[in-house]
This record gives sequence, C-alpha cells and structure tokens, in this order.
Amino acid sequence: MTSAASFTRKSLTASEYVLALFAPTDNVAILVRNRWLGQTLQRITKAELIAAPEFQSILLEQNQSGADIFVGMNPIKDGTYGRTKQSLKEIRHVYLDLDHNGDQVLKVLRTSLETPPPNFVLNTSPGKYQVVWRIEGLTVEQAEALLHGMASHLGGDPAATDATRVLRVPGFANRKLAKEFVVQVIQETHKIYSVRDFNIPEESPEAPRHLGDSHGSHRPTGHRSQSERDWAYAKRALARGDNPETVIQRIADFRADDKPDPSYYARITVTKAQDTLKQAAAPEHHDANPEYGAREMS
Repeated sequence: MTSAASFTRKSLTASEYVLALFAPTDNVAILVRNRWLGQTLQRITKAELIAAPEFQSILLEQNQSGADIFVGMNPIKDGTYGRTKQSLKEIRHVYLDLDHNGDQVLKVLRTSLETPPPNFVLNTSPGKYQVVWRIEGLTVEQAEALLHGMASHLGGDPAATDATRVLRVPGFANRKLAKEFVVQVIQETHKIYSVRDFNIPEESPEAPRHLGDSHGSHRPTGHRSQSERDWAYAKRALARGDNPETVIQRIADFRADDKPDPSYYARITVTKAQDTLKQAAAPEHHDANPEYGAREMS
C-alpha cells in the first residue's frame, strides 16, 4: 500500500477521473450504449485521448442523444482490440455496484474492517453507487474471486463481478432513468491496495480463498459450481429481505452469457431458495411421524 499521506476528498470531472484511473498511455475501453436505438459502440484508445476535450465533446454529444457512457476498469494490452480477459494488461481496479440499499452499504464500507476505504465513489442514480478501489498484484482469477466475494458478502450486484466490467463515467447523464440524473464521482483517497487489505469472510461461498497464492489456478477444496453459488446467493439475498424479482433479475443478468434461458434459470433458482427458507422457518410437526405420534398418545 502507498504511504498514508493526507488526502482531501474531491469531485472529479470525466477527464480527471479517467486520468486518475489510468496512466496517460494506457489503452482503455470506452463503451457507448444507446438502448433506444439498440446500438453499442466500443473504442479502445489511449487514456490521454479519452480525456482530451475533443473526445469528451463527442461523448457528450452521444450522451445528449440518449446514450450511456461507460469505461472499462482495467487497461488493455498493446496490439489488442477487444475487451476480453485475455486482452487485459493487468488488474488495476476492483469494484462494487450497489443497486440495493446503496446509502446503507456505502456507510458500512467507509468504516468497515473488511474492506479498506474506497478510492472512488460514483453516485449513478438516487441511492445507487459504484465503488472503486485501486489495487495491484492480482491475477484475473484472483480479482474475480475478490469481486464475487465482495458482491456476495456486501450485497453488491453479482453481475458486476468480471474483470472486464465497464462502469459509468461521471459527468454524463444516466439515460436509463426517466428523469435526468448526471453521474458524479468523489475521489476519497489515492492509496493503492493489495489483496491483504481485504478481509472477506471465508464462509461466503463466493468469497476469495487463497488469494495470496501467486499461482491462483488451484481451486480450493470444496469448490462450488456457479449454480451452487447462485443458489447460495439467492438464499442470502432473500433472507436479508431483497425483493425476489430483483434477485431473479440479478442472477439472470449474471448468467446471460452461459444459459440458454437465463430468466427461467434464475426464477427456478430463486423459487428453490424460497422453498428452502420456508422449510427452515416452518415449525416441526411431530404428527408427521406415525411412530412419534403413537408414543405421544400411549
């Protein structure tokens, strides 16, 4: 971790944010998505070009025409033109997408012993946030284990747990909303963290295990399949009071790339989790056992 020099919290413009995330010569993915037109455009270029006034003017024009603006959170290798795990140069950031109880979770994060203070907090819509930590020394697998663990334990969006994720850029309106809301970001520290600064409980099925292992490719004993993780996540989310339809949508979004019908899969998973919770909460009925009932009556 860097030395704990004093730092004053400050709001950043889009250009300042991009250059706070990346070195000027880093290759960075910018994604422009217009849901109304069904168009998604991605460009990979230098951070210093993205931060330049000319490029920002183009993004603003796209935003005013109804498009949302996103940035990839980890730099891309030279000579590659896709946003895949194989194309990532290194892991530079980990993050949480807080779309449920955002104000409450954010308050916990800022004083938590399980996660260090975040570097950047983006307010993406009323009560919803994207929280970003600068980090170094992680493989892609280690980073995604940490992303899964934080989302599971802290109630973040499980769909935002891949290393190639794009998050919103401040200074541009969130076009998913009926009423215009301009995304804002606060930089809260300039520290750079390591995995040892994160203390996500081991009992969470998605929690990172052996993250300090530089090999990172060895699965721990008792490794669970993603379907088991989805079911465990559904039980935890329902138990803490999350809306079942919201849980279904989160799981469907997360499994959109590997399930032929992710919505059906998610609904079945949540229904089974609901049944399990109901059975656990139901009082024991002794008369269901004929032998037990006979002894009671004798």
